[in-house]
Amino acid sequence: MARRTDLRPVVKLRSTGGTGYTYVTRKNRRNNPDRLVLRKFDPVLRRHVDFREER
Repeated sequence: MARRTDLRPVVKLRSTGGTGYTYVTRKNRRNNPDRLVLRKFDPVLRRHVDFREER
């Protein structure tokens, strides 16, 4: 069975710390129509920072 990529698209999360580090994840467009913001670990800065969705 094929994946429904229109409902759960792949998004890139870019660090707000200015390092350029990214995470790749999927999000549910029905539950989160806005841009996703997650607090995750940035290994370049070696601390937790906000990661924002970029399109």
